[in-house]
Amino acid sequence: MNTEFRDKAGNTRIKYLWDQTLVPERVNALIPEEYGEFAGKASPPEGFHMGVEFSEYRINAAIKSGMPERIVPSIDTSGHGTAVTSIAAGSGFLLSGQYQGVAPESELLVIKMGNPAPDSFPKTTELMRAITYAVKKAVQLEMPLAVNLSFGNTYGSHDGTSLVERFLDNVAEIGRSVVCVGSGNEGAAGGHHAGSFEMGENSSDRKRIELNVDQYQLSFGVQLWKDYSDQIDIELVSPGGETIRLSDRQIGSRSYVIENTEILLYAGEPSPYSVKQEIYFDFLPMQTYVNQGVWTFTLIPVRTLTGGYDLYLPASNVLNAGTRFFVPTPEKTLTIPSTAAKVITVGAYNGELESYADFSGRGYPTQGIFSEKILAREIKPDLAAPGVGINVVGTNNSFVQVSGTSFATPFVTGSAALMMEWGIVQGNDPFLFGEKVKAYLRNGAKPIRGERERPDDKVGDYDIIVSS
Repeated sequence: MNTEFRDKAGNTRIKYLWDQTLVPERVNALIPEEYGEFAGKASPPEGFHMGVEFSEYRINAAIKSGMPERIVPSIDTSGHGTAVTSIAAGSGFLLSGQYQGVAPESELLVIKMGNPAPDSFPKTTELMRAITYAVKKAVQLEMPLAVNLSFGNTYGSHDGTSLVERFLDNVAEIGRSVVCVGSGNEGAAGGHHAGSFEMGENSSDRKRIELNVDQYQLSFGVQLWKDYSDQIDIELVSPGGETIRLSDRQIGSRSYVIENTEILLYAGEPSPYSVKQEIYFDFLPMQTYVNQGVWTFTLIPVRTLTGGYDLYLPASNVLNAGTRFFVPTPEKTLTIPSTAAKVITVGAYNGELESYADFSGRGYPTQGIFSEKILAREIKPDLAAPGVGINVVGTNNSFVQVSGTSFATPFVTGSAALMMEWGIVQGNDPFLFGEKVKAYLRNGAKPIRGERERPDDKVGDYDIIVSS
């Protein structure tokens, strides 16, 4: 029960805590006899079917009990959520307020996301349930809501059309809310390559893309996204020179063995919400590791109407350091769902040097990287915040330094909360939420050194300086 999330009287500022990972029966079995009022009462939030919801009343009882882990057995084992929340809303009681959060008196809704089911997308369902819960609670409590999402992955076409991106665009219009999302840490990871073909039939404009696979690399996937109306053939050459040739019109799944690696290939169809086609390559070692060396994709145009294509690797934190494209494209390295149009997408910069952080995800998600004209609504990230060497509350009330857009985002989330308090709670502007908050933040932010052109695919319109 971290003191950074309590008020001056020692009571929690957490209105509700939903831990999606807990099982109600196991939580109920932990209740001490002297706290029988909570016996048998652990359950999911109303309308949901997983995890356990804890009220402010129960959290305060746990603080006073001397055995909080038995009454509210929700533990942040990684420390990531605690660190992020301490930036946005830490009370500053530790070290005499030296590291107070941006909005230190705000009330909190805390959600610990559950683990995805086998063979499902990374936490997509859990994330959408969490956002739904938060928005419903805010409406019920008649309070404005600033949502912090320090979470993302690289799977998808990155153009705002996936289920979770469209979901966030829709939910941004419910209640009085703002959703802030980190742009991810893939800017310098070498996990994206993009290009464009010449237009026409049977063009000779072949594209050769080299992928280095590091030693001891376990299984991984490569996504190729393009317009469904464009037709291409693909040659995949292994490090030892073995070749397979594929067609994007062979819809469905197939399997190939090339050297000592099995390639599971899936060629998809457009969805009801997107004109894009996904071609997915799953690299599976026949022994222990995928064949080390240079794998080459050659894209051979058959018919080109739009011409653009993107290839994505998984997030760099699940790959060996040397597994990357030889000629990467840093643009459009935003992680999903920071690509959603109506969220505030937050990049990172070095606050000490006032310089852009090269790991920060960037790009224009709804436009090709070769577009000459970028519309205002297509600028991503929207702005940047300090994301290098940030002091945060770690485990056991210690302080650690961290870097990443996960830790830049809560600076903006806390700023949004303060703006909505001034506007909505104090009655100065009852409509200060959603895109209006984004517009004010972008308008009032300060230019960053060395980034002179606008719009900028690294830091958006400007950067935002917020001290911790």
